[in-house]
Amino acid sequence: MSHPLYVAFIWHQHQPLYKSRETNPDLMSLYRLPWVRLHGTKDYLDLVQILEKYPKLHQTVNLVPSLILQLEDYAAGKAIDPYLALALTSESNLTEQDKQYVVKHFFDGHYHTLIEPHPRYNQLYHQRQEKGHNWCVQNWTDRDYGDLLAWHNLAWIDPLFWDDLEIATWLKKGKDFSLRDRRNIYNKQREIIQRIIPQHKKMQDAGQLEVTTTPYTHPILPLLADTNAGRVAVPQMALPQQRFQWESDIPLHLEKAWDMYRDRFDCNPRGLWPSEQSVSPTILPYIKKQGFKWICSDEAVLGWSIKHFFHRDEAGNVSEPELMYRPYRLETPHGDLAIVFRDHRLSDLVGFTYSNLNPRQAASDLIGHLEAISDSLQQRQKGGAHSLQEPWLVTIALDGENCWEYYQKDGLPFLEALYSKLSKDDDIRLVTVEEFISLFPPRETIPSDKLHSGSWVDGSFTTWIGDPVKNRAWDLLTDARKVLAKHPEATPENNPEAWEALYAAEGSDWFWWFGEGHSSSHDEMFDSLFREHLRAIYEALNEPIPPILNRSVEKHEIKGDRNPQGFIHPIINGIGDEQDWERAGRMEIGGARGTMHRSSAVQRIFYGLDHLNFYLRFDFKAGIELGKDLPGEIHLFWYYPGLTMHNSPVPLDNFPNEAPLNYNFHHHLAINLLTESVRLAEAEENHRWHMRASRAEAGYDECLEIAVPWADLHIDPDSSLEILAVFGDRGEYRSYVPEDKLIRLQAP
Repeated sequence: MSHPLYVAFIWHQHQPLYKSRETNPDLMSLYRLPWVRLHGTKDYLDLVQILEKYPKLHQTVNLVPSLILQLEDYAAGKAIDPYLALALTSESNLTEQDKQYVVKHFFDGHYHTLIEPHPRYNQLYHQRQEKGHNWCVQNWTDRDYGDLLAWHNLAWIDPLFWDDLEIATWLKKGKDFSLRDRRNIYNKQREIIQRIIPQHKKMQDAGQLEVTTTPYTHPILPLLADTNAGRVAVPQMALPQQRFQWESDIPLHLEKAWDMYRDRFDCNPRGLWPSEQSVSPTILPYIKKQGFKWICSDEAVLGWSIKHFFHRDEAGNVSEPELMYRPYRLETPHGDLAIVFRDHRLSDLVGFTYSNLNPRQAASDLIGHLEAISDSLQQRQKGGAHSLQEPWLVTIALDGENCWEYYQKDGLPFLEALYSKLSKDDDIRLVTVEEFISLFPPRETIPSDKLHSGSWVDGSFTTWIGDPVKNRAWDLLTDARKVLAKHPEATPENNPEAWEALYAAEGSDWFWWFGEGHSSSHDEMFDSLFREHLRAIYEALNEPIPPILNRSVEKHEIKGDRNPQGFIHPIINGIGDEQDWERAGRMEIGGARGTMHRSSAVQRIFYGLDHLNFYLRFDFKAGIELGKDLPGEIHLFWYYPGLTMHNSPVPLDNFPNEAPLNYNFHHHLAINLLTESVRLAEAEENHRWHMRASRAEAGYDECLEIAVPWADLHIDPDSSLEILAVFGDRGEYRSYVPEDKLIRLQAP
């Protein structure tokens, strides 16, 4: 029997629990940030409505219970957040503090997709960028504030709904919005949010969608069971002072999720998305006992579990597809549990890279990868058949909300191009995970005790534990959990306030933002909200609140150097848009490290990557003139540590014989700052260089921005490179940066 290649898309819909434990005088629930409301109008409904137009295609969507609760608050008109409160305030009643907040925060959103397409919104944005924050506060009129308050809400309404008569009218109007307009925009947001859960239920009942769930407040279950689980992947991990061991909390989170699901969808859930795809042997019996049939995790967890490192070719395709593209069986005391593992790279291409491509090109590229997987599996079959003789399942699982902010029209052109092509393709079939495992139960077993304890992030838990600040937060949680344990009379039934506060504090999101690794402009808010949940546990038990919970878990200050925070996708025009580079790594150069640092025209360097390119940005000191203070050429040199290949010395005259200038390098990108032209050279034998074709880009205006395509370099995935930037003039050396380290990147 021949089979198509089965593909399971799993979209994970989750936002942190922004809901405060306080209420306002009108008994409204207070939300610290607006992202549930804004993503609710932009991302959750349209994703499944677009799919509904293609009935042949089936998919899976995961809705986190704590997200559902927050959406329901907004749908019922019982939620208020600082952004919404200001949008519903008359412009004439805005205080000075209100205006400061509006000017700072009401451009939150990706500039190129949410602001730039709307002329009035774009005009206000450029006024702030060019004239400065304080100028806007002092000079903007009520009309300016009224339009900004309206546009921040309008821009987050998904383009799929722009043909709605009221929304079309507002978009055409463009300016001079009144308080009444803003109230109507808010009512439209509520209408959209009210349709989210019913639409998912309708499509699940029709068989096109499978809706799954997650432990109640998105906790990392293996760490609730035992924080020592962090040492499975990182044996030398520094752990919290106190060991958190509360396996008994696991069934509580699972039961809450199960009951919520049954109430909203009138059936039992089949699949469970473990928070952050975090799994361990300990949690499996609880998941199966609750009644779940399958779970999902990441290819890194699979690799650790079967002791196999997955290799990929230069195009990024897995060399051992027969190991990855199948479900596995996990045996538990309560019966078998199926597990699927996502293709990390394909998921990342959708999540982080395809937004930079033409939508049709991106859709074709994804289908091309799927076809390559099918071809590779066919080549491994016996008998030379030209169709798949066994059922294989490719799992693509990712965040279903945040990525679309970077796509044209919130991903609509990409998804329509992808779905229209797949609807005509008989060799690729989109299925729900439940459909596949019901037809083709897993035949390969991973012994439950061999399942690796890890997450989608490098197969470890380092994103949530091991950092000093993260560990400090775990100790605060442990203290509160111990106090609750001393009150056996306080059950979830008779003291829900204490237990709901505990569930909230056990959520993964606080630990994500604490310490190194991730940062946002709202770090202080996450810190405050975490401690608010902990204080509520003590209050509900009539216990004294430890004074330490009135102090921040970490110092929130502007930091200097940092490592990249995630993929970036900057437009290379020499402007250096801050949103484009907000997740980049950063090095402070010009005097930032003290008076002993050599004088440099460069103030700081930003660096980062995605699946298409690696990127560098050089910010120069104010008043620097090209040709006078800044040489006319910049030369990037890099080599690949640990790889055997030809390397050659720097081909510039008069450069000092000192490290790292006297290192040998494999690639050399020369950039003429005046013409923005680029030339790529590669080392060959006998310390020579030869020219290579390149599609690298450079843009020099307010800063220098550079993009270098990975495809130009012909290196394997995961290769590391170390980069040095050298300034020159007509082939003669002038200076280099950074002085005391190289810029380190790793190909995805």
